[in-house]
Amino acid sequence: MQIKESAENYLEAILVLGEKLEFVRAADICNYFGYSRPTVSAAIKQFKENGYVDVDGKNHITLTDKGMKIAKNIYEKHETIAKILMSIGVKDQTAYEDACRLEHGLSDESFYALKKHFNIK
Repeated sequence: MQIKESAENYLEAILVLGEKLEFVRAADICNYFGYSRPTVSAAIKQFKENGYVDVDGKNHITLTDKGMKIAKNIYEKHETIAKILMSIGVKDQTAYEDACRLEHGLSDESFYALKKHFNIK
């Protein structure tokens, strides 16, 4: 199932925040993106309904297996594209910003070809 770029960004953010924090809450996502609480709450509700996240009684947000698969995929693309760009001389900050834009539109075929060409594990 193809999901929108904004959904991929949310799922990736939950993955990244989950690695840094003991638990992820909507407020953490608001701070990460600079979004309002109602915007994030509406998105999380939709992700929960679609089976991408679970929210427990303390409002801790975790990725389901379905959400984790998407988040890991997009995070791998982000990191790999950034590494490729940096390896050809792009400044780190620019590489990560560009990688964020490129990761969503790049097909898996092209991504894996780039990864293989640049010998990135």
